[in-house]
Amino acid sequence: MSDHAPSTEHGHGEHEGLSKKKIWQVFGILLLITVIEFFIALWVLPHGYMSHGVGNFFYIALTLVKAFYIVAYFMHLKYEKLGLQLALTVSFIFIFYFTTLMLIEGGYLHLHMPLV
Repeated sequence: MSDHAPSTEHGHGEHEGLSKKKIWQVFGILLLITVIEFFIALWVLPHGYMSHGVGNFFYIALTLVKAFYIVAYFMHLKYEKLGLQLALTVSFIFIFYFTTLMLIEGGYLHLHMPLV
């Protein structure tokens, strides 16, 4: 048998900043962004107050903000070391860049290649 008493420490010192208040704050921000997206989709675009190109830009921007909050707080990336944060961020930027290039090139080939 061990002489040690059971420890009540859970080893969550690295996540001290993630309190219930912070979780509800992030939830509120995510809810607000979702409400804005629904407002744009169900009222602004159908009534013609915004073009679909501008609407798509706002959808993408708002979705990236939501992704940041989810990854930073609920997946605990905000509390990781800077090296891991930079590695994941740079990888994401390259994936986004190459996806954009493929979409541009795919559209170019579709428009400028003769149909066979």
